[in-house]
Amino acid sequence: MDTETPWLSERRQHIWRNWLRMNTELPAALHRRLRADSDLSLSDYDVLVQLTDTAEARVRVLDLARALRWERSRLSHHIRRMEGRGLVRREDVPGDGRGAYVVLTAHGRAAIEQAAPAHVRTVRDLVFDSVDADELTALGAAVDKVLARLEAAERPA
Repeated sequence: MDTETPWLSERRQHIWRNWLRMNTELPAALHRRLRADSDLSLSDYDVLVQLTDTAEARVRVLDLARALRWERSRLSHHIRRMEGRGLVRREDVPGDGRGAYVVLTAHGRAAIEQAAPAHVRTVRDLVFDSVDADELTALGAAVDKVLARLEAAERPA
């Protein structure tokens, strides 16, 4: 067994630690701004985006959990809170006694339509306005490669 650990170079360690820090600070900043602008959380927004991205404005619970990369219990609790605020509702899947849809309500659609312009301005301000065209191209390529690697690692062998 190889006992030598292939430590990260100083440059890679710096990039990695800043990546981790960004992955903590960026969602927190997006969440704060969304709350201030719309009273939606970032998690609410993520759910509503998934629903508005479908023609029927509804998604099966299991598919929604997969798309968001959330545990079913987390999604269930969150959807219950969103239901209480009138943003979504649950519907049974016809012919499937265990299946359910999460459905966008008119109030939920109005909430995301009101929140989206300010959220886009925030994303532009915090991310895209700080990088030039070449940096954006490099960032896009790096993100695509990492996501492809993650997706490949998730596929059964």
